Amino acid sequence: MRTVSRARRRLWPALIVTLVALLGASACATGTDAVAQGGGSFDFVAPGGQTDIFYDPPSERGTLGPLSGPDLMTDGVTVDLADYAGQVVVINLWGQWCAPCRSETDDLGRAFDATRDLGVQFLGINVRDPQRDKAQDFVIDNQVTYPSIYDPPMRTLTALGGNFPTSVIPSTLVLDRQHRVAAVFLRALLTEDLQPVIERVAAEPVAVEQ
Repeated sequence: MRTVSRARRRLWPALIVTLVALLGASACATGTDAVAQGGGSFDFVAPGGQTDIFYDPPSERGTLGPLSGPDLMTDGVTVDLADYAGQVVVINLWGQWCAPCRSETDDLGRAFDATRDLGVQFLGINVRDPQRDKAQDFVIDNQVTYPSIYDPPMRTLTALGGNFPTSVIPSTLVLDRQHRVAAVFLRALLTEDLQPVIERVAAEPVAVEQ
């Protein structure tokens, strides 16, 4: 019995060290550290499982983290959200494999054409399309006139924060002129769904920094 007790006493410190190491690794992979990697203050909240979420008043909206990636259509060109400073930006997550994405493409185009003169920019993020040429064909065939970031592994979506449901494709975010998240749609959209929201956000007064 004494021999067993001594062995157990020798074993406990090693077990404790192993447990602490595992807990430390887990903390690095999840929780607030993982969420903070996006660099923004946006905290996705969808009360009651809603698909149309509006963040008001503007002073309480959160910002995205840095968001940039390779242009889908042009090699060597980077598309960066920061390039659209002072503009309302509509971000659409899409894939050519996604039937609802195909159904909403014309509606998104009409909303863009109707609001671009208000200082509005659309930005697509193409996800889960390992074959770039198929995604490019989708853009050409559907006459999409706004740029898209090509991001098969969805790395750019860390900018949306750790709580955003990236499994929902298509999704659309409307950012105000300070690139704070004003609205999120977790579904395919019609022009009449999206255009009034863009127009409302575009008409908001821009806060003057003190």
